[in-house]
Amino acid sequence: MIMSSILLGAALTIASCSTSSDNGTSTGDASVEQGFKIGLLLPESKTTRYETFDKPYMEAKLKELCPKCEVLYQNADQDSAKQQSQAEAMLTQGVKVLILDAVDAKAAGGIVTNAQNQKVPVVAYDRLASGPVNYYVSFDNNKVGQVQGQALLDALSKDGADPKRGDIVMINGSPTDPNAADFKAGAHSVLDGKVNIGQEYDTPDWSPDKAQQEMEQAITAIGRDRVIGVYAANDGTAGGAIAAMKGGGFTTIPPVTGQDAELAAIQRLLTGDQYMTVYKAIKPEAEVAAAMAIAAATGQTYSGESTVMKNNGTKDVTSVLLTPVAVTKDNIKDTVIKDGFYTPAQICTAQFAQACTDAGIS
Repeated sequence: MIMSSILLGAALTIASCSTSSDNGTSTGDASVEQGFKIGLLLPESKTTRYETFDKPYMEAKLKELCPKCEVLYQNADQDSAKQQSQAEAMLTQGVKVLILDAVDAKAAGGIVTNAQNQKVPVVAYDRLASGPVNYYVSFDNNKVGQVQGQALLDALSKDGADPKRGDIVMINGSPTDPNAADFKAGAHSVLDGKVNIGQEYDTPDWSPDKAQQEMEQAITAIGRDRVIGVYAANDGTAGGAIAAMKGGGFTTIPPVTGQDAELAAIQRLLTGDQYMTVYKAIKPEAEVAAAMAIAAATGQTYSGESTVMKNNGTKDVTSVLLTPVAVTKDNIKDTVIKDGFYTPAQICTAQFAQACTDAGIS
């Protein structure tokens, strides 16, 4: 597992620079000694991770790498036009680099191009925006889908059961998020031909409410007794699907996948309402983004984690792709608790105290 203790700071030589690198378009007047403004644009708040983890982790690392730097932060609330306006305002305020988690990766190409025209480099965070992006950090998103699909297949095949004895429902992520397409492709690479896919949906805005409506439609279309599993692309959509099944009279919830290791999802793992989630260690992702941003702004070349080239339709972008981990009830202690993502006290509230005891968590 990729742990949060990776020494990103040691891998980055930070200095004032008067020339730009191949990946940086700094004008040369940004230096750590004097400090500068950094723009941080996150996409939405329905998924709890962004405000709870990504933002504070990134701000802490940026403060460590550049004590005199100022972080300007905005959340777009899943509105791409709003994010465009936020980016324009940050450029007007003189940011020297943007860290961008795009609401709509294609539409965000305008933000990237506008920034580059003003010699402001862009680090694409978690989602690969189009346009002349300088750096990108995320997880291996195809692998995320594979991990989800394999976990679901294993659950459906447990004790020699036939994974084609009924139908699964696939509730994918937002059609405007390129990560969702990768999750979907990874899951299909594992599941196709091995399960019956009764219904499949792409969920606008990753909305749990829309996921609940999709699941209700699927139950009506294929019948409650035919549903033996649900591929849900993240924990929010998983929650929506589970709510639909509980409302639809399911006495036992079939295996449901998820992603992001949200607290509510970890608690659902303990009660058996959700089968698995994907834990993406957000701290190292946020810290890589911070190191990339400082490097790009000061004309340095990022040289921390191993990089690959990822094409975004405009160019091959120097990228760091971290490794996702499957979490089930059996390895909560060895993943999210061991890494300090959550404490037992956060997970084991009164409602879940007995489930925690049964799972050996205290």
